[in-house]
Amino acid sequence: MRPLFENFRHHLNYFFDHIPNDKMKQVFDAALSCRGTIFLTGVGKSGFIAQKIAATLVSTGTRALFLSPSDALHGDIGIVSSNDLFLILSKSGESEELLALLPFIRKKGAALIGVVANPSSRLAKLSDLFVHLPLQKEICPYDLAPTVSTAAQLIFGDCLAIALMQKKSFTIADFASNHPGGFLGKKITLKVSDLMLKGDAVPLCKSEDRLIDILPELTGKRCGCILVTDKEKALQGIFTDGDLRRAILGKGNEALQTPMGDLMTHSPKTAEAKEFAVDALRKMEEDESRPITVLPILEKGIVFGLLRMHDIIQSGLR
Repeated sequence: MRPLFENFRHHLNYFFDHIPNDKMKQVFDAALSCRGTIFLTGVGKSGFIAQKIAATLVSTGTRALFLSPSDALHGDIGIVSSNDLFLILSKSGESEELLALLPFIRKKGAALIGVVANPSSRLAKLSDLFVHLPLQKEICPYDLAPTVSTAAQLIFGDCLAIALMQKKSFTIADFASNHPGGFLGKKITLKVSDLMLKGDAVPLCKSEDRLIDILPELTGKRCGCILVTDKEKALQGIFTDGDLRRAILGKGNEALQTPMGDLMTHSPKTAEAKEFAVDALRKMEEDESRPITVLPILEKGIVFGLLRMHDIIQSGLR
């Protein structure tokens, strides 16, 4: 497998080294100025890539749709208007299904851009604009199975989508509104406030409290920790189940009479309720040698809640 990876990288490097930047800029400008829908089409493997690019464009804020040449020629071209733009993906630029579609796209007044590996092809010559995706050869031993060519198409489409996304100032809030479901939706919509414990569910004690006195609060709230605060509920430190074991092992019965201020961990990691839950998760996992399972949630330094790894896992975020 390793030689194949190296071969693939060699051919992709050729693609990157010979990208026609001027044509890429023209395609970007045409896509940005499109007042209607950007239609993508292709046949075979190029058709699958066209579908993926269309989906990426839509999810990043650009109106796009995949239209198969067969369906287009059997009625679906009726949705095309003079405000639209067609991106036609083809390695050879000689697919008869695509060439048969061109006159009817022109009758609709839509702009035509060919995306081809063969700059001398009929598709390149018949398009309003074409972009050449440089290709040495496929990694298939017979130079037949689309591999490098489809990777180049995908790179072209993804870069176009992200360039348009950036130019349109597509925000994380916009992204979230387009991805409400699944892991991605949770990643960009779930806030700490959606998962944290708050109010009486948060175990609290004072720094002068003795360990023996806070055991009911520590065990009863089942959070694996207790937060140590002052009278105004400003966080002073944290005491975990692990700290309890270490205190008993180190001090024996004496630990039970020790004030929490002497046993707690000072300056623990914290988060705010408005943060994304995924960012809080990163804080909890950033030190692999000492993973954190609970995170105090503060608002202006005052304890506002408690986030547990258990609740993050239950949410499906991890």
